[in-house]
Amino acid sequence: MKILVTGAAGFIGFHTARQLLERGETVVGLDNFNDYYDVTLKESRAAVLDAYDDFSMHRIDLADRDAMEALFTKEMFDKVVHLAAQAGVRYSIENPHAYIESNIVGTLHILEGCRHNDVQHLVYASSSSVYGANTTMPFSIDQNVDHPLALYGATKKANELMAHTYSNLYDLPTTGLRFFTVYGPYGRPDMALFLFTKNIIEGKPIDVFNYGKHRRDFTYIDDIVEGVIHTMDNTATPNENWDPAAPDPGTSSAPYRIYNIGNQQPVELMDYIGAIEDCLGKKAEKNLLPLQPGDVPDTWADTEDLAADVGYQPSTPIEVGVKNFVEWYLEFYKDELKQSA
Repeated sequence: MKILVTGAAGFIGFHTARQLLERGETVVGLDNFNDYYDVTLKESRAAVLDAYDDFSMHRIDLADRDAMEALFTKEMFDKVVHLAAQAGVRYSIENPHAYIESNIVGTLHILEGCRHNDVQHLVYASSSSVYGANTTMPFSIDQNVDHPLALYGATKKANELMAHTYSNLYDLPTTGLRFFTVYGPYGRPDMALFLFTKNIIEGKPIDVFNYGKHRRDFTYIDDIVEGVIHTMDNTATPNENWDPAAPDPGTSSAPYRIYNIGNQQPVELMDYIGAIEDCLGKKAEKNLLPLQPGDVPDTWADTEDLAADVGYQPSTPIEVGVKNFVEWYLEFYKDELKQSA
């Protein structure tokens, strides 16, 4: 198959593209290489992918309508894995326009490209942020998600609604995956694991929000990628038992599905920090702070539907995943660490 992976120079997109290449697919990557975080890391991910004969990268902004139309028309993709987005809950408060341009306008261009070019299945990234003010745990796709706490979550909910209309109007199979906190090698520098590891090594304090009382459904990248690819292989179909009088939010009479994809084992933030400290052999100096605007105190994914439909079964313990990240970090930044020693 020829598969488009958007956000291929990003964290999840890079790992997904690489795994698809390893199993023999032809992968076309798309990324705008913006400077939301260190572009050097994005270039390093892209360099790994460029070593594969069946990979090509297009440096295109999702919001560029003409370029997106030309890409779809030229390449004629079999399937699309749409992982590109403007990420970050807190940054959406500082720069809301970036989220509309990338997450709303960009996703519209993906949907239009799929519609007009006979794409067999669109899998796209949603987020646990859609659960917003919900407090019932674990978060379930059967719950109402109409109360986002930040614009980022609102754009992801909007993506789900947009996808449903295209599934309904054009019979386009779409599957949305609500990612819970993903971590691992080549992770984003704005994420907690990266920030904590960097500051502990440098002897700087780490900011611990909500006074460390967060619980997060930390999910290792390899488990996430396995779930993404299995979902891509399992094309969305209509739910024949869908009842419009009592509508199921996770399915539809159209070929549309929503799933949670997480570890289903929430971890206390202080335990997560402890795993980093154990790997580094160094204690963190903690700067305890209140809950940040837009943040939710806890996340916990109910992944039973994804397990039943595609066999999703995360298997990486926090201790192993954190160890893998720390080893990658020490190797990737070894020259900088030597200079600062």
